Amino acid sequence: MNTLKTNSKLLCLLLALFVTISACDNDDDSPDPMPEPQTITEIASANDDFSILVSALVKADLAGLLDSNGSFTVFAPTNDAFEKAGITSLDNLSAADLRPILLNHVVSGKILSTDLQAGDNYVSSENASGPNETKLSLYINAGDNVVVNNNATVTTPNLEASNGVIHVIDNVISADVDVVDIALQNSNFSELVGALQAAEGDLVSTLQGDGPFTVFAPTNAAFEAIAEVTAELSASELANVLTYHVVSGNVQSSMLSDEMSVTAINQGTFSIDLDGDMPQIMDASGATVTIVLTDVQGINGVVHVVNKVLLQNQ
Repeated sequence: MNTLKTNSKLLCLLLALFVTISACDNDDDSPDPMPEPQTITEIASANDDFSILVSALVKADLAGLLDSNGSFTVFAPTNDAFEKAGITSLDNLSAADLRPILLNHVVSGKILSTDLQAGDNYVSSENASGPNETKLSLYINAGDNVVVNNNATVTTPNLEASNGVIHVIDNVISADVDVVDIALQNSNFSELVGALQAAEGDLVSTLQGDGPFTVFAPTNAAFEAIAEVTAELSASELANVLTYHVVSGNVQSSMLSDEMSVTAINQGTFSIDLDGDMPQIMDASGATVTIVLTDVQGINGVVHVVNKVLLQNQ
């Protein structure tokens, strides 16, 4: 009887020991817990290549914004990018100086490189340096590489954070883009740029002035469709055509109304038609022109893209 009790105790002891060892083995085999997702500020702070960017964010009181629960896309310049822009020290830059520069690299919402259509894309930055504190646009060309404002190339895309995404870029994005720069950045406006340069009255310098201006910008295809007409125009006549596309003021699409009469800076008029799926213009020649893209915002005005050249004579 005593032997049976002793064996039972021994069996219980062995069973308890087996259970303990098995539990320890299971603990050893369990995967490590997933790390907590980091915010944009935390990711940048952990990377020495972003030390100037992080210091600038702190000085401009923006580190908290990119550490918040919002959703952001940040085009993040490396230290080398800041140095190429001549920013090796922040000592001579105030918080007020830094905020528009930094916010020009921030877009509300999460935009992965795969979300961009091939070719031309425009997005609104958080930099409200346009007329009446309108937010400046960024031109993003998505080809073999993603390039912002035709000078900052994305070298590492899609560093995902808990509150958005970081795209590493090799240049600081300029915050001084005017309506002429908008045309210069995009190769689809090369005909417009050439016409501005050829016209009488130094229109390039005029449109680089304080403004503000609203420009209805024809694409290359629009100019090519009337190439025979423009080839016969004098520099003075060409200037008259081009200034028919420019309106005083920063007139965003939200300010347009149906049947609105618009007066250009050459005193010619045209009207707005909002009845269709896309806004249209009825020019003085009676032609219907479609506004294919609206509200590309610069520091001295806004650009709306049109699919035909506006004409004043039939």
